[in-house]
Amino acid sequence: MTLASEYELSCGLPPGPDFADLAVLAEELGYARVWIFDSAPLWEDPFAHLALAAARTTRVGLATAVLIPTQRSVMAMASGIATVARLSAGRFRACFGTGYTARMAIGQPAMPLDAMIDYVASLRGLLAGETVVLDGRPARMLHWPGMAAARPVGVPLWLSVLGPRGNRRAPEVADGTIGPPHPTLPTATMVSGTVLDAGESPDSARVREAIGPWRVIPWHTSYAVGGAAAVDALPGGEQWRMALEALAPEAERHLLTFEGHVTHLAERDRPLLEHIDTRTMVGDPASIGRALGRLAATGFSEIMYQPSGPDVARELRAFAAAAAGQGG
Repeated sequence: MTLASEYELSCGLPPGPDFADLAVLAEELGYARVWIFDSAPLWEDPFAHLALAAARTTRVGLATAVLIPTQRSVMAMASGIATVARLSAGRFRACFGTGYTARMAIGQPAMPLDAMIDYVASLRGLLAGETVVLDGRPARMLHWPGMAAARPVGVPLWLSVLGPRGNRRAPEVADGTIGPPHPTLPTATMVSGTVLDAGESPDSARVREAIGPWRVIPWHTSYAVGGAAAVDALPGGEQWRMALEALAPEAERHLLTFEGHVTHLAERDRPLLEHIDTRTMVGDPASIGRALGRLAATGFSEIMYQPSGPDVARELRAFAAAAAGQGG
């Protein structure tokens, strides 16, 4: 059973101790796919958790949102993808991004778009069983028959591309995208939010705790990209910045900027809960169902729900029920 006829409803989760348990729950609830995050400074290895989830599920798709090319050599990535493809029996999709947050968390800029596309092109060649040039030398997957999935390894490769140039170049190497609706490729979009309990206010403490890890990102990103002036322009931004800057010398503050990223709230984040958006994708089951339908109508083939807060299982159950009801 799938949750919606006009689009696929999937979910995105970080690689951590409960990932496989939540993947099992997502399969039971009818989610089409479970996407796993990838950021070596922030979370555990996604391939290990995908392997565990593949062994404990039979129907639900598995995907990455998103793999960061600079964290693995092309050959290591090809071997990891081939492993999960074999374990999941064709349920795996690999999506790549430039590592915006993952790299800023260690003080590095996102990798150039052209470099990401070149990387994925080489990866596609390796998975097809071709010989490609890596670091100036011919390279090929040399796995002996029976030691890995036979080439070609049929894994769809997607890109996370948010700008017009990325969208234009995506068809060169990608089977789909995460980002704005693409004119020729299937596109997924990412949403955060929560379904209200009966009679619950969107401004309740539970709502703020549930959506807070995603909704405080603008403060984190503003500071990382624009510095003090940018974050101070946001409500509560100056107080947030001063609390962070008191904890580390200037050269190490980037190590704290994304602390708890999309999963937990640092103490300095909590005052920001008074300023977050508590209306977007927050509502009763009927309104959530209608909101999902409107998103699908704009051209998205898949909507990736990203729960957070202290009770992710509750969020998954409530969102699945809202989507199944389709707004009433």
